[in-house]
Amino acid sequence: MFSGNLLALAGFALVMSISPGPSNVMLLASGMNFGFVRSLPLLFGITCGFLSMVLLVGLGLGEVLAMSPAVYLALKIICAVYVLWLALKIARSGASGNAGDPSMARPIGFIEAALFQLVNPKAWAVALIVTVSYTDPSRYLASLMLLILVFAVVNVPSIGVWSISGQMLKRLLGEGKYVVPFNVAMAVLLVASMVPVFIGT
Repeated sequence: MFSGNLLALAGFALVMSISPGPSNVMLLASGMNFGFVRSLPLLFGITCGFLSMVLLVGLGLGEVLAMSPAVYLALKIICAVYVLWLALKIARSGASGNAGDPSMARPIGFIEAALFQLVNPKAWAVALIVTVSYTDPSRYLASLMLLILVFAVVNVPSIGVWSISGQMLKRLLGEGKYVVPFNVAMAVLLVASMVPVFIGT
């Protein structure tokens, strides 16, 4: 993979990572409610889940999905249920200082975040695009591994910005009456961000 392709890949990874989406909504909400450090399992779960998906697609699973509309439909249904569950979890989250509040949920963990990527049809589509566009057929496995490495280097700090932004937002909102409306708004945004995926072809 030439340096020009690497720069193009890094740019693509930056845009896809830092732009608004369901994963970044979760990071913003988690940073707001639990802080950056406690949101790290969520952050690394998102990255590892997506990169695992890129690897699976690169090794041929993408072709299976493309040829199996029923499997893709099932994936969408599972995703819809999982997104609604995560949205409910975010909506019921409390500020990190309210540890004694039984309504407070713990931060979304590594496994939950990774599983969300694996049932996210939009993420599958991005993984398919990137493996087709940025791999070298003459050195396929090597270029696939390099692709994953570049995405990892770009993705972690890019999505981390959302969690840090959530923590900074907490300083503005405090832990008072604005926290609950914020969490509900993030839950609604999470569901809304996936609507185009659910209604798309």
